[in-house]
Amino acid sequence: MTEHDYLIAWGLYAVAALGCLLVLFVMTGWMWRYLKEPLRVIGAVLLFTPTVVDPARDLYAPAVAISALDLLFKVGSNVWTAVLDLAMYGLCAFIAYLVFVLVRMPIEKSRKARQEQLEARKQQAAAQDDEDDEPFGNNEPYARSPEPASTLRTRVEPRL
Repeated sequence: MTEHDYLIAWGLYAVAALGCLLVLFVMTGWMWRYLKEPLRVIGAVLLFTPTVVDPARDLYAPAVAISALDLLFKVGSNVWTAVLDLAMYGLCAFIAYLVFVLVRMPIEKSRKARQEQLEARKQQAAAQDDEDDEPFGNNEPYARSPEPASTLRTRVEPRL
């Protein structure tokens, strides 16, 4: 296999793996968030983890394919390296996912608190609007308070 064929094979595999990941996203779309996100991480790790096939020529292959083929044909020469690569990449991906969740949690709590405050303000405004039944009442916030007649200013015209 030439270098060009090797790159074409990896390109085709990358497109197929992206298609499989898209199908996984659609299949897990209806699930609860804390179940679907780890499943998506597991699927991405299984699809995109490479393992060394030939260290002398620096050739890689998908770890799931290598482990499945070695177990199917009972060769067993690269099974443990593929499994160890899957475990290592899986551990790194789950640590990154946990960091993402820990960063996201306070942001969501503050957003939820702001949303509850906004709902409370809307309910308070609706309750206040229900109290203001008089169309020309004195309950308007910018209404002028009535002044006594003696303090009312009259209009002053300039002299010509």
